[in-house]
Amino acid sequence: MDTASRPPFPPASTAGRGRGWYRGDCHVHSARSNGGELTPAQLAAAARAAGLDFIAITEHNTTDTHGAFGPLAGDDLLVILGQEVTTRTGHWLALGLEPGQVVDWRYGIRDGVLDRHLAGVRRAGGLCVAAHPHAPYPSGAFMYPYEGFDAVEVWNGLWRSDLPWGADNEAALAEWGRGLPAGVHGGRWRPAIGASDAHLAGQIATPHTVVLAEEMSAAALLDAIRAGRAWIAESAAVGLSLTVAAGGRDAGIGERLPTRGEPATVRVEVRGVPSGTVSFHTERGRVHRAALPVDGSGAVVWATSAAESLFVRVEVRHAGGHMAALTNPVVLR
Repeated sequence: MDTASRPPFPPASTAGRGRGWYRGDCHVHSARSNGGELTPAQLAAAARAAGLDFIAITEHNTTDTHGAFGPLAGDDLLVILGQEVTTRTGHWLALGLEPGQVVDWRYGIRDGVLDRHLAGVRRAGGLCVAAHPHAPYPSGAFMYPYEGFDAVEVWNGLWRSDLPWGADNEAALAEWGRGLPAGVHGGRWRPAIGASDAHLAGQIATPHTVVLAEEMSAAALLDAIRAGRAWIAESAAVGLSLTVAAGGRDAGIGERLPTRGEPATVRVEVRGVPSGTVSFHTERGRVHRAALPVDGSGAVVWATSAAESLFVRVEVRHAGGHMAALTNPVVLR
């Protein structure tokens, strides 16, 4: 194929956007996926309207829309090339693929070939994410072990009748949370992400992942997700910051804080969750809970130490109990 006839794949980076927090939906579908109804142009427009900086296009078992997003990307919207690999015993996201690269999906857990396909994605510089582990439909429940995956989609917005949070997400979060202490203690924990799994109009960005990346590029965003420098938001109306400080040093989400035996102060600031609640979680489970004001904006401070807490992560819930935001941990050393 000569250069003039190649599909105009979206660029892997944007100009002039350095270190910062970027909002993105890592799991979206066009009409090319079964159940989808949106064109690539409609998806790109919806992403911009929802306040997103990036999306990952993840069609079911095909990458033939990769080229369609070339003209739709821009300095205000990065498009990461990917695929939802829908195997017989679970789905997973391959993010950061080469243009047109297809990952095989024709297997199940008994075939013993998963590791080979994960390795193929990583050779391309990509990220492998266990998708919707407790999805309530055949083949959607994730039957593979998390070992070998880079992250877990603990919050998936599809199949919600009214709210982008349900029992399947509650189960996925609990499972991820139970495995986090051993992972952090052993030095290898898998970050959490959230994504809409959008198929229909009005679904994109509910929820999405907010990522602290060194620049606005596919490689930098995926590196940041892999490191856990990310939190999950119900929508762009929700804002959150989490820092832990000790002995004149501080660290944020996905980072490690050497406390040197000093007491640690945990501070979370939230906006956009009226009358919500903030809860702090460590290896001992939920250790502190506080209410937000009626207007939904406020700060909560909690004191701990590395002796008491291996890590701290935060959940923010609405008054009705459904999730508004959750973070990956800050690790204390």
